[in-house]
Amino acid sequence: MKRLGFFIVLALFFVPVHVRAQLHHDLKIALQPDQRRITVTDKITLPEAAVSDGAISFLLHEGLAPASPTRGIKIVRQEKPSKSMLGIDPEGSGVEVPIEEYRVTLPAGLREFVLNYQGEIDHPKEEGEEYGRSFSETPGALSSEGVFLASASLWYPWFNNDLVTFAVDVQSPTGWEVVSQGQRTKQQKGENKTEVRWESPEPQEEIYLVGGPATEYRRATGGVEALAFLRKPDPELAEKYLGVTGQYIEMYQKLIGPYPYKKFALVENYWETGYGMPSFTLLGSQVIRLPFILHSSYPHEILHNWWGNGVYVDFPSGNWSEGLTAYLADHLISEQRGGGAQARRASLQKYADYVAEGKDFPLTAFRARHSAATEAVGYGKTLMFFHMLRRQLGDDLFVKGLQKFYRDNRFKRAGFADLQKAFSAAAGKDLQPEFDPWVTRTGAPRIRVAEAKGQAEGKGFLLTITLEQTQADPAYRVRVPIAVTLEGQEAAYQEAVVMESKKQTFSMRLPAPPLRFDIDPEFDLFRRLDRNEIPPALSLAFGAEKGLMVLPSSEPKELLEGYRRLAESWRQTQSMEIEIKLDNEIATLPSDRAVWLFGWDNRFKMTMIGALADYHLEIGGVQPKEGSGVERTHLKVNNVEIQILNHSLVFTTRHPANPNRSLTWIAADRAAPLPGLARKLPHYGPYSYLAFEGDEPANVVKGQWPVIDSPMTGFLLNAKGERVRVDRGKLAPRPALAALPPVFSDARMMEDIRFLSAEGLQGRGFGTPGLDQAAEYLATKFREAGLQPGGDEKGSYFQAWKERGGDPEREAVLKNVIGLLPGRKPEWAGQSVVVGAHYDHLGQGWPDVRQENKGKVHPGADDNASGIAVLLELARTLAKEGAPERTVIFVAFSGEEAGRRGSKHFVGHSKSFPPEKMIGMLNLDTVGRLGQNKLIVFGTGSAEEWIHIFNGIGFVTGIPIQPAPKDLGGSDHVSFVEAGVPAIQLHSGANLDYHRPSDTADKIDREGLIKVASVLREATAYLTSRPGPLTSLLPRQRAGEVPSQAPGRRVTLGTLPDFGDQGEGVALEGVVAGSPADQAGLRKGDRIVRIGVTPINDLRAFSELLKTLNPGDRISILFIRDGREQTVEATVKER
Repeated sequence: MKRLGFFIVLALFFVPVHVRAQLHHDLKIALQPDQRRITVTDKITLPEAAVSDGAISFLLHEGLAPASPTRGIKIVRQEKPSKSMLGIDPEGSGVEVPIEEYRVTLPAGLREFVLNYQGEIDHPKEEGEEYGRSFSETPGALSSEGVFLASASLWYPWFNNDLVTFAVDVQSPTGWEVVSQGQRTKQQKGENKTEVRWESPEPQEEIYLVGGPATEYRRATGGVEALAFLRKPDPELAEKYLGVTGQYIEMYQKLIGPYPYKKFALVENYWETGYGMPSFTLLGSQVIRLPFILHSSYPHEILHNWWGNGVYVDFPSGNWSEGLTAYLADHLISEQRGGGAQARRASLQKYADYVAEGKDFPLTAFRARHSAATEAVGYGKTLMFFHMLRRQLGDDLFVKGLQKFYRDNRFKRAGFADLQKAFSAAAGKDLQPEFDPWVTRTGAPRIRVAEAKGQAEGKGFLLTITLEQTQADPAYRVRVPIAVTLEGQEAAYQEAVVMESKKQTFSMRLPAPPLRFDIDPEFDLFRRLDRNEIPPALSLAFGAEKGLMVLPSSEPKELLEGYRRLAESWRQTQSMEIEIKLDNEIATLPSDRAVWLFGWDNRFKMTMIGALADYHLEIGGVQPKEGSGVERTHLKVNNVEIQILNHSLVFTTRHPANPNRSLTWIAADRAAPLPGLARKLPHYGPYSYLAFEGDEPANVVKGQWPVIDSPMTGFLLNAKGERVRVDRGKLAPRPALAALPPVFSDARMMEDIRFLSAEGLQGRGFGTPGLDQAAEYLATKFREAGLQPGGDEKGSYFQAWKERGGDPEREAVLKNVIGLLPGRKPEWAGQSVVVGAHYDHLGQGWPDVRQENKGKVHPGADDNASGIAVLLELARTLAKEGAPERTVIFVAFSGEEAGRRGSKHFVGHSKSFPPEKMIGMLNLDTVGRLGQNKLIVFGTGSAEEWIHIFNGIGFVTGIPIQPAPKDLGGSDHVSFVEAGVPAIQLHSGANLDYHRPSDTADKIDREGLIKVASVLREATAYLTSRPGPLTSLLPRQRAGEVPSQAPGRRVTLGTLPDFGDQGEGVALEGVVAGSPADQAGLRKGDRIVRIGVTPINDLRAFSELLKTLNPGDRISILFIRDGREQTVEATVKER
């Protein structure tokens, strides 16, 4: 939420007159944008106690010349605004517009009068001062582009800082939409003008008027109207916002209490802004089209209607609203996605990196964000304070406290004292000791492990840990979480101890030998972190007070000047004191400041490479370089390969000579992307490494280095007297404080899966009655969803043909089931997006049965009832939303297990929607066992855009996604690829039940189905609205002849590949117990690189080699484990 400076100044310094009723404005407004003029009639009703000595004063924008037709009213303009009106010296008031003060004399007993005024209000936009937000600001503007008026504009008479109620009648040009707070009670659109009335009986801090040329979209969400006002028609974008508006309002109503207004509106502004007002938000055109805004800034602004715009901030006592909103929006969304601990660590890291001595302050002194330090305290410390309060009280009492605070202070100003009162009432005890240290004190505790020892005691074990608070200030009272990893136990022992002194010893009696302990493992405490607890990140570099930027003297002139301009721009815009030098002007790198190295040929690059030695960075591949020597062509970061050509790379780590300072390397192959890097990098503070592509440049890789040796982790002696570094035991799961109502129904998807994998369908084998029964079920579901039939005959969902197959071989009729969701854009007629999944399985094993499972029913719940279930759920959802821009074809394929028979037939016989007009194909195969895995996307190498699409979807949804550009996979999407259609497959990863009778519905991950459906929906929405085709990397060709049956492997090794791994060779996710791989000693984490004399570069090479083997063949396997090559032998057996 953005507050304009004038309002905050008045809120801080003007002492309000507390009265029993609010001042009321009833405004009739005519906007003349082409003349930049506004004409206003304001009927003002004063509360009883507002008039002193028969007179009252107000402020108004200069030049509006107010007059009153009310009998007996006398208005006198004052020489200049008085200190009593502004609360401070007018010369330093922070008011950004020319103002005039008027004194109104009223006849005795008169409390209602009318003011008429008119004039120009239009102030130029200037670069805003708010840290990290590259937005322009204006106190007020009115032009043909739009209108923006707020309290800072002084466009209506400002009497004092009390809350007001109001109604506005606005007349604007035809085609305009004008929005204010409250409820719309009238709207008339004529040939020459538009009229609208907004009424706000809810007391407000100020009155807004915003709008301009726009198209309106609306949707009822319970008792609240969701609105979107977009400057150009864009129903898809509007639908996204209207949908999530309802979701978030429903979630917050359950968590906090009733939404305080009748509407929430998204208003697209005519310049880039990020404002949150009561009952609406004003966002710029670029902002609203950023994919991540829907689940980051947008819910943040919705929540501000409870905190800040529902319960108002008592600014003199400290701004609690931003931190509480950040906790219940930004942090809660991270928590819902399983990233709560990471979000808290990031918040604590900002405090450690940006808040140096002299930059800290108590929460009572926070007003608004204007620097990295003020954000780290005002947002971050406040967020952590509420988290600690929640951890102490428990979720139930914490929620009760939130709800009581909201009930007691709705449409009132409140401060930390009111929060303390509400939470104390909910907890049934005085919480002042929990509030005061964190709200009124400056600083944070520093905690270190002074000593730790584990020993046997009787029948159990004793762990003794001494903790110390090392800050100079007095001790804080903190509840310190401790997790202990025990020998032979998967779950960690967890306990929270209360620390009240600077040094304190704690003892824990344990049921098994302790091997490891972790102090505050989930970052639940607000404290100053030790540098070794957190990964090196750009925030440390940008948070430094001094910096040296070292330019590469040997780079070509154009590139060198590009680096120099980047450095100069940061010298102008960043708070650090920056010195710029060429690399041949210095002998060594200083250790007392942040150091930035620019360029691949920087003389100090080997220092940087040495500083990164502990991390997974490989620079490899060589080619001749003009002049002399060679240059590198690519590098790998955490096994992700990045080409140097057309990419810009950023790495940061700790300075080798001073771990409290940073060493950062920025390198590009040309100058064009450098201005973009200058703008973007300050916004990537949490990251250790980044890769950008192109001249824009677009981020394609980002990540953090691992924490290698945290001082808050200790390893203890085991029974043999050895100190072994073991993994931390599993921590107890924590539910999120609230859950977003899902768009998709896991119950419906599970119902589909249970039906398709039921015993009665006998595994949906080739040419069986169970397969036919499944086809009829799917046709019924397509009809119920509202899809149009897309089969061979009119009114039919079936595309039928004959095939031979099965065991024994026979002729059978196979059926693809096809449903259509026609597009609405006539210029895209004939174009389509295909969403597919196969519904057949192995029946009793054919054609991929293992010897021990012959004759047994293979239910195929994961493979592929899960894919069909997600497809059906997407069809239901999209059909309810209306016609997409481009046609979507939903296809349930038959015959996939027999060699992609159904998808090949569809591609070869699709007359109405030929492959050359297919924008792309999305295939679902085996998506039901996601768990904590990344969702794998096979085939992203089939078009340039795929990897960017899915990186973006991962960012928007928070769902971890692993694109696999080198691996095409082997499912139905391959048939489309063979026809030249860019196509991908979503896949949840390998498991031991694949193609076995144990693939049953009870093992399906319900939450994972929703995640897959969410990713699929985003991808489908992108393809249906994309203006042109994807940039295919495939040759255009028709699918070949269908083989009589799929070629398959005759042997098994018993390995489970890690399909998401993109390194060379085949990384193992695990091995089947008792299999040849297991007997040979292979295990999870091994990487097979050669079998016999054949190099194994990827999964396809691995699969092709296994097809050449016969049962009983003995093979030699070269693999890598812990960085070392090893060789084992194995005897493959019959599948």
